[in-house]
Amino acid sequence: MTMKPWMRDFLWMAAGAAMLLGVALVVFHFHKEQSPAQQLARRVDRLERASRIQLAMATASEAEKSAVMAITDEESQAFADQARAATAQADRERRELKELLATDGTTDERKLLDQFSQAFADFQRIDTDLLELAVKNTNLKASSLAFGPAAVAVKEMETALDRLVATTATSADTGEVARLARTVQIGVLHIQMLFAPHIAEESNHKMDELEGLMTKEEQKVRENLDALTKVQRLSDDPDLAAVVTSYAKFHGVKLRILALSRENTNVRSLVISLMQKRKAALLCSDVLVALQQALQAEPVAGMTYRSPVNPRSFGAGH
Repeated sequence: MTMKPWMRDFLWMAAGAAMLLGVALVVFHFHKEQSPAQQLARRVDRLERASRIQLAMATASEAEKSAVMAITDEESQAFADQARAATAQADRERRELKELLATDGTTDERKLLDQFSQAFADFQRIDTDLLELAVKNTNLKASSLAFGPAAVAVKEMETALDRLVATTATSADTGEVARLARTVQIGVLHIQMLFAPHIAEESNHKMDELEGLMTKEEQKVRENLDALTKVQRLSDDPDLAAVVTSYAKFHGVKLRILALSRENTNVRSLVISLMQKRKAALLCSDVLVALQQALQAEPVAGMTYRSPVNPRSFGAGH
């Protein structure tokens, strides 16, 4: 069938009108997207999100440090919860900014955000490990035992030893009893003095050495205690029984101190905070600043930017 001329002309006109309408819609859309006010609003929104990420990370870091330095489990846990909440807020802002840049961000902006996301993932991983350690406070608990129950047991033993020496002052074996008693006392004090460096020590090797010294002192203490129990005059002495009981108590507390000190959660969390966490935070900050600068440099139609001018330069040479 042959198409009538007027119908062919009509179809051509319709096709042309459709093309013109399509072009008009594209131009309108492009014009709409390029509206200076909207461009500026979008840029401000993205800059604000980047700033909120920065603020949330700073808040998280501050709370994390407080969790590490807190002296009670309750305080550590409260600060750790604050740190986790702030980090989660930073992550939410990061994901929302990623969605915005996916639609109208530049290639450089998206690349910088990807770099930040990688650095932030490392920041989160370190933060998770650090906070899990910080809330345990094993070094602080070890110190509390060392200066509390262990010190009390030592004082009880010293008091009992003093009474023991006093009651044998007129006996024939007074010299031997006094020597054994003082040797026991000195040995226990040497062990007690090694608690603090053990609790503060980061290296397992150094802790092994300190525990080796404690073991040697313990052997001497036990040998001298055994010698005291073999003194005929002291076979049923209540003060000697008190010495033995106090030392057993001290030894039990010592085992708890060393176990807590070995976990080393306060020392480890502090080292991670000062080293790994600090580096991760600085890397995140550097990339985020670069992203903010890229966002700030976006051109907006009808607006011009100039480099800051030193006010003092005005009038120079006049």
